[in-house]
Amino acid sequence: MGRERIVGIGAGAKELATEDMTLNIGPQHPSTHGVLRLRLTLDGERISSAEPIIGYMHRGAEKLFEVRDFRQIIVLANRHDWLSAFSNELGVVLAVERMLGMEVPDRATWARTLLAELNRVLNHLMFLGSYPLEVGAITPIFYAFREREHLQRVMEEISGGRMHYMFNRVGGLKEDLPAGWTHRAREAVRDVRSRMSEISDLIMGNEIFRARTRGVGVLTEEQILQYGVSGPIARASGVDFDLRRDEPYLAYGDLDVRVVTRTEGDCLARFECLLDQVYASLDLADACLDRLGELPPGPINQRLPKVLKVPEGHTYAWTENPLGLNGYYLVSHGEKTPWRMKLRSASFNNIQVLSELLPGTLIADMIAILGSMFFVVGDIDK
Repeated sequence: MGRERIVGIGAGAKELATEDMTLNIGPQHPSTHGVLRLRLTLDGERISSAEPIIGYMHRGAEKLFEVRDFRQIIVLANRHDWLSAFSNELGVVLAVERMLGMEVPDRATWARTLLAELNRVLNHLMFLGSYPLEVGAITPIFYAFREREHLQRVMEEISGGRMHYMFNRVGGLKEDLPAGWTHRAREAVRDVRSRMSEISDLIMGNEIFRARTRGVGVLTEEQILQYGVSGPIARASGVDFDLRRDEPYLAYGDLDVRVVTRTEGDCLARFECLLDQVYASLDLADACLDRLGELPPGPINQRLPKVLKVPEGHTYAWTENPLGLNGYYLVSHGEKTPWRMKLRSASFNNIQVLSELLPGTLIADMIAILGSMFFVVGDIDK
């Protein structure tokens, strides 16, 4: 006599069907430059939807601006992108100087341009070292940090800081360049340029790196424009736009700014743009050093009143930061503090496109794509 066996399979199970799995990447993850969370919906090993969840590092900088005077807001503004502190300071002082109708001395203009380009190289070297690390290559980061140290040395000598320089001031720079500093800066630029080929050969000649990045995470020009993506990421997709050339500020109007672009729009193209842009910035740094050597001695800042009040009104200043376009919308009611200071940071827009870029890709390619977006989470959250 046969027996019938009944097996309980659970009330929630569905026959002949599989359910999508939701996977949280973060909010603490070693492959992100800060505390980011990605909520992914997976269909097997393929991502079907992605949602970047931000705000874990929000510090309320924009509200803090409203209770700090125009000298104090610089120390807050230089921290959201901790790899681009000098460039962050720059946007604030340019906005305030525009509201005041203030012209800064030529020496300050050229020195600011030089330091902004050195800061750009420092930023790019960080990502040139960390991105290969994220896809499994540990050696390049040691080469990148060796070159960073050469430039950090001259930046530290002039400002006293290694990350948050606090060297910009409304009206110019904190103080004049130390004696012999331009010579040491020129040597650092020359040394870094001479050894960049070691980093390039090490990474670009690696067939595993190329296999992980070529044709992966392709961003179209239309997506770039829809999401307001900017910087090296946008230029890697053929968007030929750079404020330094197209709407010059500081001394860029007197310089030959070479804008590096690619058309492929994949992870490899974004990395190549970053690499080539280091050479372009080193060339601009040399040109600034040449010009500083020709300028006669003179002041490097303007004398300011003890209490600095900005006339009533509003202005918008934007700069080509290392990671993309940074905008500074300043509203003043004629007081010593801004009524409103709104930051438009590059990383915020650059990361939003992940919700459109990641679906359809494999989970194994997600880290390669995420690392190639070159963002700093403090720059997203502010």
